[in-house]
Amino acid sequence: MKPAPAPTAAAAEPAPATSMPAEWDAHQGTWIAFPPPNDTFGGVGSPTLDRARAAWTKVAQTIARYEPVTVVADPRDATAAREWLGDGITVLEVPLDDAWLRDSGPTFVHQPDGSLAAVDWIFNGWGAQEWAAWDKDQDVARTIAAESSVPVRSSWLVNEGGGFHVDGEGTVLLTETVQLDPGRNPGSTKDSVEAEIHAALGTTKAIWLPRGLTRDYDEFGTRGHVDIVAAFAGPGTILLHRQDDPAHPDHAVYLQLKAALASQLDAQGRPLRIIDVPAPTTLKDDEGFVDWSYINHYVANNVVVLCAFDDPNDAIAAGILERAYPGRTVELVDARDIFAFGGGIHCITQQQPAARGGAA
Repeated sequence: MKPAPAPTAAAAEPAPATSMPAEWDAHQGTWIAFPPPNDTFGGVGSPTLDRARAAWTKVAQTIARYEPVTVVADPRDATAAREWLGDGITVLEVPLDDAWLRDSGPTFVHQPDGSLAAVDWIFNGWGAQEWAAWDKDQDVARTIAAESSVPVRSSWLVNEGGGFHVDGEGTVLLTETVQLDPGRNPGSTKDSVEAEIHAALGTTKAIWLPRGLTRDYDEFGTRGHVDIVAAFAGPGTILLHRQDDPAHPDHAVYLQLKAALASQLDAQGRPLRIIDVPAPTTLKDDEGFVDWSYINHYVANNVVVLCAFDDPNDAIAAGILERAYPGRTVELVDARDIFAFGGGIHCITQQQPAARGGAA
């Protein structure tokens, strides 16, 4: 489809102060999208579409053991979704182009009284990429917000949920090649992006990474999403993807990002504690150097759902995350098929926080 012209920056609409809680805060539930037939997953009845649906279903069923899960499915796929997912998971019919709900779905935030609201970023197919479709996905955030009966704050910023990460105490991670991408926000500056991010998420300090992982700049990449390379695991604590093999281009990326983070302070003035998470030992697949990463995990109530790759480092990563998120069970779920389609477990999930302070 013909890419839509990138939107220009406009003044943010007035909105009450809101704040995005950390992912490890209490959840009301999780949202996931059911893979529709498309150019990424393949047509109805194809082995590739079945692989995608099996992988997404495994993630949904794992999370559903710990908190409620709602899966949005295109109306044409709703029957198939219910058959794949089984009992105990709600299926909501919503027109879809794709199934990366971290990016097309809403970002839930708390209002001052503790009740929920939703941020509706502009979604334009990861920077109006030629292969992407977003006619339907651009409306998904508002549809989910309406289903959740929460008010919506519309943002002028082209942004995706995989493009930022918060610590719940005022700090947000961003990537220069995402929010400042000319295909997303032409003419925007760090100052203008930060002002809108802070207004929407209630953050006060942005830490900018210069780039993401190498594979993410291939034809079907996101151009640098942060949630595959770095993530907060507690106030002042960042998990960082570490590639040890100098033959892999992400070894140099790791050194660059570690240097960029080394001197940073969070919003509370604390030096960052960086925890390295070794990458899987596998270096290549049929497409070239892999971007397999344990950073792209999902934290839900009492659980961490961790990408697994049938790799010796799966157990090492699980141990690191058990220590980083004490009191939570680490569930390893094979993510190789999810990565083959362009993302990971964090990319297909979106948390809906619990309201605070008795708010509805």
